[in-house]
Amino acid sequence: MTTIRQRRVGKGTEAAEDQPSEEKNVKPDGKILSDHTGGKLWNILSVTVGGIVAISLGLLTSVYVATLHENDLWFSNIKEVEREISFRTECGLYYSYYKQMIQAASIQQGLHGLVYDNKTESVRTINILERMNVYQEVFLSILYRILPIQQYLEPIYFYIYTLFGLQAVYVIALYVTSWLLSGTWLSGLLAACWYITNRIDTTRVEFTIPLRENWALPFFAVQIAAITYLLRTHLQPAQERLTLMAIFIATFLFSLTWQFNQFMLLIQALALFILDCFDMLPTAKVTRLYIIQISGLLLVCVLQFFNNMILGSLLISFNASVLIVRAIQKNLKKGSLLNRLGKLIIHVLLVLALTLIINKFIKKVLNLESDEHIFKFLKAKFGFGATRDFDANLYLCEEAFGLLPLNTFSRLSDTLLFYVYILVLFLLTTAAVIVAFRNLSGPYQVQFMEKTEECTITLRPDAAYNLIHTVLFGCLALSTMRMKYLWTSHVCVFASFGLCSTEVWRLILKCVHLYTSQRAHLIKYSVPIIALLYISYKFWPGIMDELSELREFYDPDTVELMNWIKSNTPNTAVFAGSMQLLAGVKLCTGRTLTNHPHYEDKHLRERTKQIYQIYAKRSPEDVYRILRSFGTDYLILEDSICYERRHSRGCRLRDLLDVANGHIMDGLGENEPDLKPSLYPRFCEEIKKNLPSYTIHFSRVFQNKTFHVYKLAKHK
Repeated sequence: MTTIRQRRVGKGTEAAEDQPSEEKNVKPDGKILSDHTGGKLWNILSVTVGGIVAISLGLLTSVYVATLHENDLWFSNIKEVEREISFRTECGLYYSYYKQMIQAASIQQGLHGLVYDNKTESVRTINILERMNVYQEVFLSILYRILPIQQYLEPIYFYIYTLFGLQAVYVIALYVTSWLLSGTWLSGLLAACWYITNRIDTTRVEFTIPLRENWALPFFAVQIAAITYLLRTHLQPAQERLTLMAIFIATFLFSLTWQFNQFMLLIQALALFILDCFDMLPTAKVTRLYIIQISGLLLVCVLQFFNNMILGSLLISFNASVLIVRAIQKNLKKGSLLNRLGKLIIHVLLVLALTLIINKFIKKVLNLESDEHIFKFLKAKFGFGATRDFDANLYLCEEAFGLLPLNTFSRLSDTLLFYVYILVLFLLTTAAVIVAFRNLSGPYQVQFMEKTEECTITLRPDAAYNLIHTVLFGCLALSTMRMKYLWTSHVCVFASFGLCSTEVWRLILKCVHLYTSQRAHLIKYSVPIIALLYISYKFWPGIMDELSELREFYDPDTVELMNWIKSNTPNTAVFAGSMQLLAGVKLCTGRTLTNHPHYEDKHLRERTKQIYQIYAKRSPEDVYRILRSFGTDYLILEDSICYERRHSRGCRLRDLLDVANGHIMDGLGENEPDLKPSLYPRFCEEIKKNLPSYTIHFSRVFQNKTFHVYKLAKHK
């Protein structure tokens, strides 16, 4: 088991061109300012300073997380096997393909080994490029091979520095999005500072480096920044084309680097759909964004050798349905309030029905079952019936897939982030409801409201999109803790935008009858500066202490296991065990696996459930037969799983297996009435007694405090 132990040491306002502001270049008496040249120079200076600050903050963030990683593990001092072991679970699996490409005799042989891989799943040849999102590892390995850096930089450092470098892109994208929304780079500065001071809840890159989301989220942030710019008014045609190209590239890279891309883009498509229904976004731009999502995903599908899971995604079905229904249902945005509401309800129902029909049809034609475990998990999670499905329960029992813990909000509140976010969210949600009602009310009601001067609340398209985006991804984060990183980073953007927004302060001041242009601008800059001073005063000492704290990676049992495997087993040996451990076995030793943590394949899920019978109540003959059917030569048992205490009763791996097998669970507590006692004891416990019925099939060849390795007999 891995532990970390103490190391033993021998002013400016930025006028953005489309930012609406009635007071821009206008004196209180209404006279236009004449000094256009001075204003233009000031804008250039402001943009230059803001850009320098953005790049500096991005680079500082990269250095910060890289330093934390080094200080936490003493990465530069530990052995190569220890460095690789630090890439836990699926992280190690992904990095193993980068290592495989680096060690291949040529790039062509490396690619051939990935396309025709027979070491990731024993007795099976699979296409890694089709199954997994590892093109980033392929690209990095090729780049490392062709650049003249081998003498100066080890492959593992080239890999992790690239990931830490992407954090700079991430922070710059968040900074720019906030800047675009508010019109001042002070907002971007505040967003970046909040991102850094709330690091525990905004990123986990320093300890899960190869995780797919650490590759994908920077590109997602770039896409959101580009969409925010696209939704501004009065863009020139050339600007719009370049922005659409940037959105397409960012969407493509996001989709290429993360297997959950389709679900995140589906939420984004729902946000666009909601806003389009209430006439809060230009329909033409929304249509282009739908097409970009589909085309980006289809291009990824081609690169992944026509991955069926992408073709059967809900996103493609939903976007196609929206475009088809909109073409059929004319005059959707005309008529009275009741008339439009009726059309809108019919429109939504038609889109949802057609989405389900198209998706069902595609999955039927392709015989697609790769993502069924996700829907089983969602069905059980949201209370649509209890399940004994092993895969669904495996997700339900993991803390990462549970509800967002309440202490998250207290941590976000310590930096004032959550308080500001809730205030801005309330104000803009209220404004959005008013604007949506006004849009649905038709032109006559709007004209009447304007004449009576009641219509004073507006919501720009870019602000409306970011509002719905943060609401939908907030719901996702609340329901599934692992997805909080998609939301918390945007919380920093949204809160800083609200605190630096003229429109938000105008709305607040008008509500208390204190609005003047000068007062709104004074508050717009003074309040964020006060917030930055508070954050610096309260958190700078803690950051310095964190950077000065030195620890060391320490996992001698796993290191001993990996070294023993490399020294005492043939290169062709096949190993069975837990998904998490086997990913490390592949990375550190290159041996063949029976199963692994990349769970998006039905055959692999069935295989994993069978392999995990080593922790169930099964006879030695049954376990031996199952393992040999997958070509297993060696079995690794872990005491931390066999005698697990991390989860409560009902969520331990052995409990999930017992229930799936129809057996009564161990320990005190209730059991479902139809569960029966098993005829056999638990395999992982009984095998250690060296009984003849076990030793005839399994002989122990390695043991330490954590692991037990057994060699399988090869009977005729």
